[in-house]
Amino acid sequence: MNTRMKEIIATVAIVAFFLICKYVLPKPLEFSPLVSNLIIGAMAVVFIIILIRTLQGKYIERRIVFLLVGIALLLPFFMQFDLPLQVSPEVKATYDALESLPPGSKVLASFDYDPPSAPELQPMADAFMQYAFENDLKVIIMGLWPQGPQQANQSIEAAFVANPALREKVEYGVDYVNLGFQAGNEFVIVGMGKGFRSMFPTDMNGTPYDSIPLVKNITNFGNIDFSLNFSAGKPGTVEWVQVGVDRYKLRMAAGNTAVQAPAVYPYLNAGQIVGLMGGMSGAAEFEKITGKTGKATTYLLSQSSAHLVVIGLIIIGNVAFFREKKGGK
Repeated sequence: MNTRMKEIIATVAIVAFFLICKYVLPKPLEFSPLVSNLIIGAMAVVFIIILIRTLQGKYIERRIVFLLVGIALLLPFFMQFDLPLQVSPEVKATYDALESLPPGSKVLASFDYDPPSAPELQPMADAFMQYAFENDLKVIIMGLWPQGPQQANQSIEAAFVANPALREKVEYGVDYVNLGFQAGNEFVIVGMGKGFRSMFPTDMNGTPYDSIPLVKNITNFGNIDFSLNFSAGKPGTVEWVQVGVDRYKLRMAAGNTAVQAPAVYPYLNAGQIVGLMGGMSGAAEFEKITGKTGKATTYLLSQSSAHLVVIGLIIIGNVAFFREKKGGK
């Protein structure tokens, strides 16, 4: 068996072990805080050993580098470790805006993303949905992306799993409604400004608009108290600001992927949106401030762990480079 095949088998075995421990076992494997800290200490010792061997001219193989990065990515999913996380002003502003809404307020949530962007946006959507249901906010869901409304349904189910009492408390058509997807990009927003009914004559289940108690008296954005847009690109936050906010004075906050967030910050700084959640860190901060700790916190810990390993390996690589350069001279 050649080296390449051994690497593939080892990779498959590690991933299979992770999936079994995380999703197959009746109770997912979880390390205690003590064990978690011991693992962190062991990783630090490994890097010290690698650094010493590098100084001695004994370099590690490429597969060891891959193994260390893989371990750094996977182990945090089983660890109990509080990641120091400071809630940014823009995330706090989003939370404060939601907190200021009295019970019964109508919140328009536009899900403008698809599964590839879900790792960053789904956690913040999940936290929002649970928060909204627990605080009696009436949620009107729609999407300018075809798969957005399905992502919203996943957030609804996640809220019910996190708080089973919500299944009995929250009623479809009264406390929330999913109007579904409508093609047309920003022209949909223009149409909604004139009348929601013209853009969404039925919900995604085919129920006539006027038969849904929550929305039958909602004519346009003037009947909406707040809006939250989860966006991965176009159409998304930019179009909502340019049309919904500028033309129809919609009060809005946004949740964006890390790639899109820099393009949205000017709207935040100009006061056109009241708050912003950007990328995985924004999602984790929103989970922290709402008390709905979920996937984003775990993902961010895994991401941060991998970043630290890569930084450590870069430092060691530079040590090896300068050692060889000095030896050559």
